[in-house]
Amino acid sequence: MYYKKVKRIIDVLLATAALTLLTPVLLLVALAVRLNMGRPVIFRQFRPGLKGKLFEMYKFRTMVTAPKNSNLKDQDRITKLGLFLRASSLDELPELINVIKGDMSLIGPRPLLVEYLKSYSATQMRRHDVMPGITGLAQVKGRNNLTWTSKLRYDVFYAEHLSWCLDCAILLATIKVVLFRSGFRSHGELKKFGE
Repeated sequence: MYYKKVKRIIDVLLATAALTLLTPVLLLVALAVRLNMGRPVIFRQFRPGLKGKLFEMYKFRTMVTAPKNSNLKDQDRITKLGLFLRASSLDELPELINVIKGDMSLIGPRPLLVEYLKSYSATQMRRHDVMPGITGLAQVKGRNNLTWTSKLRYDVFYAEHLSWCLDCAILLATIKVVLFRSGFRSHGELKKFGE
């Protein structure tokens, strides 16, 4: 209980500080997205959070809108700017708002698509015993190069071994992953569950 309360306070303080310090970056990215892809600048999508409760997650938009009745695949809709934002993780910055709102934590299992909920085993569902995060153990252990089974195994491990040491290790490893773009793939989470 102490861990969760203190972590929440730290999340809010760090997310608020990050949003304040990164305001110029946020404005530049928002302008670039607006000029490159039009509106909306922010991509919103419902994702399962703590205990599987749905929340609206915010990210910078990285894809153009597909025309109606189009068979255009998601991978083909990603723009060059979108690829850069994903590779640099700048598209994730609006999730700091989710952290402040209490939908997410800075560290925890990444919130995946709602449609995947029906595919989890009882053990894999334990990933929802904790708040989802902007970064997590799976992201620093291989990001999109991991199989889904491995990702979910890391998520469950995190949920079962919460500690300050683990959080600090993930935070430090995240800096390295972002700087070197480790494990980045252009289609990222667009893979189907089980691939």
